[in-house]
Formats: sequence, C-alpha cells, structure tokens
Amino acid sequence: MPTISVTDTSLRDVEADVLILPLLRGAGDALSSVPGAPEITEAIAGLDPSAARGDVHRIPSFGLTGAGSLLLVGLGEQDLAAASAEDLRLAFGAATRALAGVDSAAIALPGGTAEQLAAALEGAALGAYAFVAHKTATAGPAPQRALEAITALSTEESAAGDAERATVLSEIVDLTRDLVNTPPNLLYPEEFARRTQELVQGLPLTVTVLDEKQLAEGGYGGIVGVGQGSTRPPRLVRVEYAPQSARSSVALVGKGITFDTGGISLKPAAGMDDMTSDMTGAATVLGATIGAAKLGLDVKVTTYLAIAENMPGGGAQRPGDVVTMRNGKTVEVLNTDAEGRMVMADALVDAVAEKPDLVMDVATLTGAAVVALGKRTAAVMGTELGRDVVMTASGTTGEPFWPLPFPAELRADLTGRVADLRNIGDRPGGALSAGVFLQEFVGETEWAHLDIAGPGFASAPLGYMGKGATGMSVRTVLQVLEDRAAASGE
Repeated sequence: MPTISVTDTSLRDVEADVLILPLLRGAGDALSSVPGAPEITEAIAGLDPSAARGDVHRIPSFGLTGAGSLLLVGLGEQDLAAASAEDLRLAFGAATRALAGVDSAAIALPGGTAEQLAAALEGAALGAYAFVAHKTATAGPAPQRALEAITALSTEESAAGDAERATVLSEIVDLTRDLVNTPPNLLYPEEFARRTQELVQGLPLTVTVLDEKQLAEGGYGGIVGVGQGSTRPPRLVRVEYAPQSARSSVALVGKGITFDTGGISLKPAAGMDDMTSDMTGAATVLGATIGAAKLGLDVKVTTYLAIAENMPGGGAQRPGDVVTMRNGKTVEVLNTDAEGRMVMADALVDAVAEKPDLVMDVATLTGAAVVALGKRTAAVMGTELGRDVVMTASGTTGEPFWPLPFPAELRADLTGRVADLRNIGDRPGGALSAGVFLQEFVGETEWAHLDIAGPGFASAPLGYMGKGATGMSVRTVLQVLEDRAAASGE
C-alpha cells in the first residue's frame, strides 16, 4: 500500500511524478475544465478531454506545476459541489489504479471542501493496489507494482487526520484483497489460521484456533462435515478485541471456504477458479476487526472465521447425510454446494452465546443474491435493527447494499424429512431461504446477514476496485463498529 501524506504546497510547487486533478463537464458547448485552476483549463482547451465519470487522461504538465505530468479524471458533473463523496472516491480511485508502476502522485481538489478532499484521498488510497506476488519478469516486462506514495495538497487542519484514516482503510482493505487473491493451493484452512495470527501481531487482539479434532469434539458438525472431503482439514478461528472501556459488543462471523468445488454436488468447470474467493467473508471480518484495533475503537469485537475447503474426496459428505450442528439441531445435507450456511451456522451459535449487542455475518453465500441485485450491490437481511445499522453505515461509506426480507412461507421449505432442517429450500428466493436457514442459529439476537456474493470479487474494474478481490464491505462493517463505539460513548 502507498504511504499517504499531506502538504500545503501549491499546485505550481508540488513535487511528484504525477498530479491528479478533477475534470468537470462543460455546460452546453463549453469545454471541460479543472475547477479552481484556470491556467490548466486554458492549457487543455485544445485537447478537449472527456469529463465522463472515471475517464482518465495523462498529459504533460505544460510547465504549470512541478509534477512531471498531469492526470485528469472526469467526475461526470458540471459543478464540483454536485459530486458526491462516492463519486470522488471512484474517480480518484480510477486515477491511482491507472498509475500502477508510478512512484509518486499528488492529488488536489481546487475549490473542493475538506470532506470532498477526504473522500478523494480515500478513493486514491484504495485504488493504489496491485497484487503481483506471483508475477515474474521472466516472460516479459516487470510486473506493474502499486503506486508507492500519495500526497494530498491541502491547508485544512483536518487533512492530517484524513490521511491517517485513509492509511488505515487502505491497509485493512488491501490485506483483505491479498487474502482473497491468494491462490487456493497457498491459502488453505491451516494457512489461513496461521496468517491470521501473523496479521494481528503487535495489535491488542487475541487469537484462538480450533483444529479438526477440537471441532469434532465440540460438536461443530457443519464445519466438520464440509471439510471432511479435503486432505486439508477445517479450522475455526476466534479473534477478540476487548478494550477495557468498551460499553458495546459486536460479534462478527465470516464464511471462509478457501476453495469451493461444490463437493459431491460438483459445480460446473466454467468459472470454478473464481471459487478461490469463497473465503471473502472471513477475510472481510478479519480486516474490519484489525481496523477496529488500529483505530482504538471503544467497542468489543469478537470475530469468528469459519474456515474449510469443500472438496469431493472419498471422505466427503454425501447428499442425504444428516449432521448435528453446534447447537444440537440436525440438518439434512441435500446439496453439498450449500456449504457456506453450514459452516456459518456453527460459528453463529458460538457468536450469539457470548450475548453481544449485535451479530453481523458476511459471506459470499448465494448466486441467487447476484441474480437479484447484480454484481455490484450486496444484500443485507436479518432483524430490522440489524438491517438498519448496515444501511446507515453503507450510506456513509458509499458501498451499495440493499435490504431483503424474510418471507414467512420460506421457513416451511427448510423443514427436514428425517432431520430438523434441510440445508436448501426451493429455488425461488434462494438468497432469502439461505438467510432464513441462518436465522435458526441466532435466536433473538439483533443480527445482520450480509450476502456479498456479487460485489466481493469482480470480473471488471470500477473506480477504486480492480479485477479480482474488491474488498467491498470491509469499510461498511468497520463503519458499523465505529457507529456503535460512538453511540456507546454518548
């Protein structure tokens, strides 16, 4: 991730390889313009660059600034005041994504507010990411590493704090992306647990790991059943952040299927390689928990990573098997590819047993959520309060969520023939019935279920998100923790 700093240097005196500036649409036949910089607007008049949202143009600096070149990024607006915080995040994120391989960039928002510059800086930090751990230069040019340094031009007193926050956000989003982008032969349950212990070193976090024997002895039938077809056994990782001053508590649960073949209910081959991302929920809640510790939030956070590899080995569970879950309920496994809800259910039992004020689970759970909401919007279900706190946080972060219901009639579809429950309902409303299944394991606890199957992993870039792991929902989960900490301190 880049180093992030602030300077009160002027546009003319800034020292950077590239200076990133916003570009506004002209009214009528007017040319696009850089707000607050008429001399630059005049210099680019003959170029007539597009100011469509996210369009980037790298051009000479014309001697108007100390930067080696300019990068203009379109906001899609005629007036800077009309640009939302998320517009600015996406635009400046697209700009830094386009600068892979560049050492340093400065960003400026002439005429913008302190809040707008904070959003632009956040987007720039999030966009400056590249996963090149497994690329070599033997077959061609050197891999394009991420931008190394970002400097914000500002005289605002709040800018230093904004830079610190952008640093933390980019750190936790990038570590989430790194985990998700790591190939499944290198990130398996035991290794995920080891990396968790490594990532929390030096932070006020404690980690407890249950191995396959402890899981079997503890009655975690869902996790054990999903993992039993793999030669690499499952793990349940508990991460705790417990500041003494905390007056509110939140439990987080993340789906950590390090690779999902579907098990005996085998997935089609096309696109199965994307199932390296089926542990995105676990990576997300881990990133948010680390963020809470880095920011010193006054809220207790207890996080569970339910980690397994779903393989069709000789020991794999079969469609028709019955397993006993952590809370004693029995489940008919009618589809082994509905494995995420099985591992999540066991972890949710432990999460609610600690009596938190709120439980949130995050999972790439259902293709049905993608069918319903597309590839960029996540679903949120649960209790009314749980949904509301997520939607409020989503409004702050700009990460798109949409609330979905739990129709009462779907519960009947989950009644088992020979057991208490079955792990799938009828095909219509599949994302909803998966949530209704999880509801059986949370009791009366306030709860939010985040299905990020669509936006957690991308096939095309958008703004500060490139291809592959996006880190989408890390900031929203962290924002919920910040909101809870602030509310408990009032």
